Amino acid sequence: MNVKIVLRVLGFLLFVEGVAMLLAFGIALLYNEYDQSTFLISSGINILLGGTIVYLTRNARRDIGRREGYIIVSLVWLVFSFFGSLPYVISGAIPDFTNAFFETISGFTTTGSSILADIESLPHGILFWRSITQWLGGMGIIVLSLAILPVFGIGGMQLFIAEVPGPTPDRISPRIRQTAKTLWVIYLGFTVAETLLLWIGGMTLFDAVCHSFTTMATGGFSTKQASIAYWSSPFIQYVIILFMFLAGTNFTLSYMALRGNFKRVLHDEEFKYYGLFVLGFTLVISAGLLITTQLGVENAFRDALFQVVSIMTTTGFATVDYLTWAPVLTILLFGLFFFGGSAGSTGGSIKIMRIVLLLKNSYYELRRIIHPHAVIPVKFNRQSVDAKIINNVLAFFMFYFVIFGASTIVFSFIEPDMESAMGAVATSLGNIGPGLGNVGPAENFLHISPAGKWFLSFLMLLGRLELFTVLVIFSPSFWRE
Repeated sequence: MNVKIVLRVLGFLLFVEGVAMLLAFGIALLYNEYDQSTFLISSGINILLGGTIVYLTRNARRDIGRREGYIIVSLVWLVFSFFGSLPYVISGAIPDFTNAFFETISGFTTTGSSILADIESLPHGILFWRSITQWLGGMGIIVLSLAILPVFGIGGMQLFIAEVPGPTPDRISPRIRQTAKTLWVIYLGFTVAETLLLWIGGMTLFDAVCHSFTTMATGGFSTKQASIAYWSSPFIQYVIILFMFLAGTNFTLSYMALRGNFKRVLHDEEFKYYGLFVLGFTLVISAGLLITTQLGVENAFRDALFQVVSIMTTTGFATVDYLTWAPVLTILLFGLFFFGGSAGSTGGSIKIMRIVLLLKNSYYELRRIIHPHAVIPVKFNRQSVDAKIINNVLAFFMFYFVIFGASTIVFSFIEPDMESAMGAVATSLGNIGPGLGNVGPAENFLHISPAGKWFLSFLMLLGRLELFTVLVIFSPSFWRE
């Protein structure tokens, strides 16, 4: 294995993280808050260490193989989270390292689970850093690096494969560097557009920027303890709904739409199912709220739509505590924990495409039993799906639910309340944020034991990299020549 190139890439990314910390320093300076030196020290450590590693490995062989790609992608989230914890610890905002690491990896993996019980008391610099960790993690730190690493003579295709292991790694451009740049331009453009709309809607510019960062990342960190419920403005809520939906859409389709190719978007099968699932669950839950609460039609629809989109896209924002709803409605929302957005989006969990392919394959399997000699391929977007992709999807489902079940059992020894244990595991593995029971939208993860926080942190990483990227490293055959 080419150890030097692994260290070189990690060193470069540490340097990038240090530069990002300087942005938070600028915010702290702007608001003249006590955490200014925090970000200078944290940034200095990252830039100095990253720059030193890059310099010492300057003669490293420049090719990244598949093995190096998987190792880099898995390690970078741990390294980023370790050093990204420094501002919390140094400033004293989160003095305990376990809690600081949990908050940081929850940010970079765009999970959004938090240990904070008084968010508003934190200085602006810390709140900005908390939001930017999700924004960077949303599109993937590795995809960001793909637009820059070629300048240093390092190819990035193997990193792209490891970072985006979904069923169809659709590339906008045949050149991976151009793909990364295009994705980030769209990502930045949506972020700016949402910031302006939220600012017009009544948020302060700071709150608008932070919430745009975490919306487009489908992360869910807020600058307010009450999350989006802090603002009673329907305009703000509908703006966030729109951009959560866009963030949960395949960014390739967003690119096509921006180029005026709406026909491609409207005919995309995954997008159709994505929209139908959102609409269907929203109508059912809206009807349930009208029957079981005193809400008006518009309020019931808006509350239902917001929570459905928030959970399905794995953003995790909240306008209400859905655990106070009728149990059947809470169960429906919990079912959405296992959906996720589209493949090629910033969302987590299983993804709509995998669910559709599984449903289609199950249906066609019934037809194959009835007609054993017929050749009935699974089709998606009018094209036959390779059997390898179907096998990958089936394996993913098996691993996902086996890990969910086993992790729930293990975590139940840490968190005896089974409802809370299921909610914590499901929300961590799906990178959603709020869970059920003691970790619901009105609660936080502070009371979880240190062992429980480390366990959930691993599940966040596992879910963010869609299982296989991490699990393959634990395979003995991976390490054999």
